[in-house]
Amino acid sequence: MIRTLGFLFAISAGMVGSTVAQETPPQRGKQAAKLPGARPEINAAEFSSLQAAFDAIPEEGGVVRIPPGTFEITEPLVVSRGDVLIEGAGTATHIKNMNTEGKPALLVAHPDGEKVKSADRLWRVMLSKFRITGQEKSGHGIEAVFVNEIFLHGVTVSYHGGDGIRLDRCYEDPRVSSCLITYNKGTGLDLPGCHDIVVNGNQFEENQDAVHCFDAFNLCMTGNCVDDHLGDGVVIENTYGSVISGNMIEECEKRAIVLDRDCYGITLSANVIAHNGGGIDLVDAHGCAVSANTFPLLKSPIKPKDGSEPTLVTTGCLRIGPDSGRITVSGNSFSDSYIGEGAVRRKIDDQLSGGMVLEQTRDVNITGNTFSSVPKAVELRGEKSENVQFNDNLLIDAPSDLE
Repeated sequence: MIRTLGFLFAISAGMVGSTVAQETPPQRGKQAAKLPGARPEINAAEFSSLQAAFDAIPEEGGVVRIPPGTFEITEPLVVSRGDVLIEGAGTATHIKNMNTEGKPALLVAHPDGEKVKSADRLWRVMLSKFRITGQEKSGHGIEAVFVNEIFLHGVTVSYHGGDGIRLDRCYEDPRVSSCLITYNKGTGLDLPGCHDIVVNGNQFEENQDAVHCFDAFNLCMTGNCVDDHLGDGVVIENTYGSVISGNMIEECEKRAIVLDRDCYGITLSANVIAHNGGGIDLVDAHGCAVSANTFPLLKSPIKPKDGSEPTLVTTGCLRIGPDSGRITVSGNSFSDSYIGEGAVRRKIDDQLSGGMVLEQTRDVNITGNTFSSVPKAVELRGEKSENVQFNDNLLIDAPSDLE
């Protein structure tokens, strides 16, 4: 279900409309553009505020350079033009959201807000090379609504009370690359209603969940590092035709990857799924492939403060639930921390390796996997699963409910 911006967007959109008197751009003298058709770049250091610099962008678009420095804001910065580049000087450019009313730090949206006509939506906005932080009472870090071909590159987004980055129905070709997204109270990267999405080479740490991709399609998520999340890692719902490949996902308190609400045609391949509360959970997924992933260990339970023994309710390293089917599982490695010569890397009380769980599912092909030193290679739960092929798998010190 796609969330709406509610009063946050209404306030921010209203602020766009209230920008009546634009600050007059300073004279640039010798720096004025001479190339026919060229427009001069906007140097934010020459304006009284960052918002004044953004408001100086002409309707045709332009570039705003933000200098090094720490810039505290109490109202959202609003970018309401397309064909725009907002670029800082790396993390030396630090925007701090001091707002305590749940408003975002940076909003990219047309002045008409959610009422914007399809033909008038913003296109081609790039945000690059700056750090933007908030606090518990602030809202999202970067929020974009109905912006096509938005591109975030080299941005650090941390400590916000909402999501780190929220791209709301940014339908055409959103891209998030080489960003650091950390310590946000909500989701690190929230992608409701997007299409042809690229999420590449980012680092996510200690958000609630790392990535949400809901009511979308064609997500390409590759080469990201996902670590230490308080909830799940990557949650995908009502999405199809996607690939999650070559990612490192570890130390999430809950599951590493979740497919739910009629997902289909998705490939999960060549990921390292290490030391999470659960591995890959196919809640409601069809026609998907799980291949060449490495599942070293599950996360150890945290002992309660009252001294009682912890309880671990695990989905296993790979769970296929009753609403999923037509799944191919091949070439994966399920293991403990064995390093040869009878030795293991992890301590004895930190050896929660796991295999597969089939829970009243159907039409599953399990071929060519290795299960080594796991409590059970395949565990059957609930009523009988139907039409399950279990062929050419290697089991080493691993009992199984399937032969």
